Amino acid sequence: QVQLVESGGGLVQAGGSLRLSCAASGLTFSRYVVAWFRQAPGQEREFVAAINWNTDSTYYADSVKGRFTISRDNAKNTVYLEMNSLIPEDTAVYSCAVRRWDSSDYDYWGQGTQVTVAS
Repeated sequence: QVQLVESGGGLVQAGGSLRLSCAASGLTFSRYVVAWFRQAPGQEREFVAAINWNTDSTYYADSVKGRFTISRDNAKNTVYLEMNSLIPEDTAVYSCAVRRWDSSDYDYWGQGTQVTVAS
């Protein structure tokens, strides 16, 4: 059974930082793309960042480019999202998701972790 577990969310002041983690069980991230999405109340879910496990290529939404960094730890089968210079507009539930490198559909999702940025 595949399970993705996010952690690291919380309340932070504007300008602060948080690091989110996405740990997988029942699945090895090789041959997958791991992504972070976020959804704020009343808004559509939006893509934040992704990393191709095999190539180490990374992708970012324009709104977070230069502030957020996605990275991986092979040994821990974990993906991180380092978030710096946080702004209130970053407030959302952040979820990680996984798709095969040759697919456009995300097959597995975590339950999400709340990030709240106070002004």
